[in-house]
Amino acid sequence: MKSRVLSCIQPTAEMHIGNYFGAVKNWVDLQDSHDCIYGIVDLHAITMPYDPSHLRANTERMVIDLLSCGIDPEKAILFIQSLVPEHAELCWILGCLCPYGELSRMTQFKDKSELLESGKSFISAGLFTYPVLQAADILIYRANFVPVGKDQEQHLELSRDLADRFNRQFGTQLLVKPQALFTETSKVMSLADPNRKMSKSLGDRHYVGLFEEESSIRDKIKSAVTDSGVLPPGVGMSAGVANLFEILKACGKKEEASLLWGQYESGGLKYTELKDVVANSLVELTTRLRSRRKEISDDATTLNAKVKEMSERARDLAKETLKLVREVVGLPERE
Repeated sequence: MKSRVLSCIQPTAEMHIGNYFGAVKNWVDLQDSHDCIYGIVDLHAITMPYDPSHLRANTERMVIDLLSCGIDPEKAILFIQSLVPEHAELCWILGCLCPYGELSRMTQFKDKSELLESGKSFISAGLFTYPVLQAADILIYRANFVPVGKDQEQHLELSRDLADRFNRQFGTQLLVKPQALFTETSKVMSLADPNRKMSKSLGDRHYVGLFEEESSIRDKIKSAVTDSGVLPPGVGMSAGVANLFEILKACGKKEEASLLWGQYESGGLKYTELKDVVANSLVELTTRLRSRRKEISDDATTLNAKVKEMSERARDLAKETLKLVREVVGLPERE
């Protein structure tokens, strides 16, 4: 049997190339070697202030975007979290086993709560407890592996701790302790500030949308930061130039990257040429993805049926786990 992989993403208005190269492309590759379950976690998206109509639209858009990127319903399950209510029930059970102190040390809670306080917004209990829901997302499918970045290890560790605590307290081995799956992914930085990770929240000039039009992509790459003054001792390449090379390699253009790297080392590289090659590579990628996205969007009836069918498949698995969980914790059996 293949090892099971679980990974989730929050619904956003638009994915950018950092999301794709840093996570989603890896999801597509894993489908051939693992039993993959991928989720769009809309319940996590309501821990911060939001617009309900935007949430619904973004969730629908994320389904289309992930399928356009290559998530294959014949190879993997792609579900919407709120269509699988067992997540929330397991979250409550695990929350009763999770120490307050562990949650209070979560770095993302500290960061986001400071952001809310600065904007005079209240801090919800959901923001504080969402790592427990994140653990439930993983543990309810008894996943063996979770693809993570180094900045996400803390939350996976909580999932492992809760699985351990549950199994010890109830004398079982029901919940599987998930392992981190560190795979080679590209870390794409902001085009305007290459010392920061690419993010839409930084502004339009900082990112390239995954389905962005050609003219806009070329304009953004043309204005991307390259050299930014005198480099620190021991640093041979500016962060901006290194970021452009990283994007080029992420697009699969290793030969072009190698050739341009040689020119850089010999002192003969023109940044305009590097930017042209990077722009061409991104346009090639986004044109292909936009075409696929249009095909999927045009068949809305089939898409909606497929989403519900995949979410039901996920729910069947979740029900199996929750039935056993309810039994061992002493809750009555459902009919």
